[in-house]
Amino acid sequence: MTQAPKKLFIKTYGCQMNVYDSERMAETLGASGYVTTETAEDADMVLLNTCHIREKAAEKVYSDLGRLRPLKEAKPGLKIGVAGCVAQAEGEEILNRMPLVDLVVGPQSYHRLPEMERAVGQGGRAVDTDFPEDDKFEALKSRPKAKRGPTAFLTVQEGCDKFCAFCVVPYTRGAEVSRPAERIVAEARELVEAGVREITLLGQNVNAWHGAEGGLAALVGQLAAIDGLERIRYTTSHPNDMDEALIAAHGQEAKLMPYLHLPVQSGSDRILKAMNRKHTADQYLRLIERIRAARPDILLTSDFIVGFPGETDADFEATMDLVRAVGYGSAFSFKYSPRPGTPAAERKVQVEASVMDARLQRLQALLGEQQRTAQETMVGRETTVLFEKPGRLPGQMVGKSEHLFAVHVQAPESLRGEIARVRITASGPNSLAGSLIG
Repeated sequence: MTQAPKKLFIKTYGCQMNVYDSERMAETLGASGYVTTETAEDADMVLLNTCHIREKAAEKVYSDLGRLRPLKEAKPGLKIGVAGCVAQAEGEEILNRMPLVDLVVGPQSYHRLPEMERAVGQGGRAVDTDFPEDDKFEALKSRPKAKRGPTAFLTVQEGCDKFCAFCVVPYTRGAEVSRPAERIVAEARELVEAGVREITLLGQNVNAWHGAEGGLAALVGQLAAIDGLERIRYTTSHPNDMDEALIAAHGQEAKLMPYLHLPVQSGSDRILKAMNRKHTADQYLRLIERIRAARPDILLTSDFIVGFPGETDADFEATMDLVRAVGYGSAFSFKYSPRPGTPAAERKVQVEASVMDARLQRLQALLGEQQRTAQETMVGRETTVLFEKPGRLPGQMVGKSEHLFAVHVQAPESLRGEIARVRITASGPNSLAGSLIG
């Protein structure tokens, strides 16, 4: 009798890199007989792939683990694991606080999950939060040939050497490491063969990629030569790694989409220095000018932190001035929250919560106004849309424009995975509506 496959449920927290990591975890555990399932209740193994960036990240993980306790009690053979950045930061503590956890694995070691799973199956507990010398990407198998959706993430760079005062990434992901170009191109070809039309290159500082001569611009050029790959994006970038070749690529490479996420965090030079960002507001603005000169229709997005320790009203107003000067298509904005072990967490001058709340509301109102303006300027224009899935209404399909706007169109489902020209007819709260051309 054929043994039924074991079922794996992965809950993914945080960034796109964790989404990519979760896919690779599922693939590597597939070699041990696991298939994915949509619910923890149906699973033989549950993995929480965690993120340590946002406020109270560890507490949220412990809360989710607490909710798994009744499931573990009802199903003693259930394996529970914690992966990702919280696992890296608090590996032994997780095992001590949560006896129901069977394994803990950091983001650089998940290629070892099969052997860890076998150790758990023999009655042990497993923890691996080292920064191993062996390359996890080299150890991972090739991507499965199964049919995929039209878009995919592809990690090309990990880690960070910038040591921003508020950020834990250098401590949980390690130093900057770039994957070799030939391996990236090979994985991209596998994705395209599986049906992918658009690839987003991922990295903590993706534009610091140095896996071959010419940097990220050269890598984009190599990927653009792949038949069937129609769109290329990358995220997240650091202003200091935005070289002239990459700026020029936005104007020269048709497959590189006119969209760039370029976090600045603050518009105050005093706060930028305290954050250890190593650039000024003016340098950032001059960089934006060069990027727009290369690609005038590029849509820019960013990240902002309000209430960084010591931020004054004048510092915050400098941020508002920078936002007005740039004109973003969208942005992520957050109240500062101390991350244990970072320099900013040790600062004594913390901004009051009520002040942070008020500043965040003002900033988000301005950013929301800019997003609405960016969307409304698309009305009446033509664009291309890569259709990904059916919409909520009968006969409707949803896809992404070149500028990464969600677009709803009355279109046949046969267009899934195809790129078509669309005229934008209306702008909604977070999406656009359009009609097929021709």
